[in-house]
Amino acid sequence: EVQLVESGGGLVQVGGTLKLSCAASGFTFDDYALGWFRQAPGKEREGVSCINCSDGITYYTDSVKGRFTISKDNGKNTVYLEMNSLKPEDTAIYYCAAAPSWASLVLHAWPYWGRGTQVTVSS
Repeated sequence: EVQLVESGGGLVQVGGTLKLSCAASGFTFDDYALGWFRQAPGKEREGVSCINCSDGITYYTDSVKGRFTISKDNGKNTVYLEMNSLKPEDTAIYYCAAAPSWASLVLHAWPYWGRGTQVTVSS
């Protein structure tokens, strides 16, 4: 059974830093694309970043480029999202997801999801 468990969310002030973690199990970690998505209140879920997606690339949505860094530790089966220079518009529930490595950062390509972790950026 595939399991993805996020941690590391919380309340942070504008300009602050948070590092999210996602512990994965139940699949061959090295072979899958891993991604982070977010959903703000009243908005649709959107892709933030993915690693080993689209057959081997790392991708960031424009709004987080230069501020967020995705990484993974294959030995720990864990994917991370380090978020710097946080803005109020980054406030959302952040979800970890896994997909076959051909997947790009579009929702329908990602079959496995965690339950999410809340990130709140206060101004």
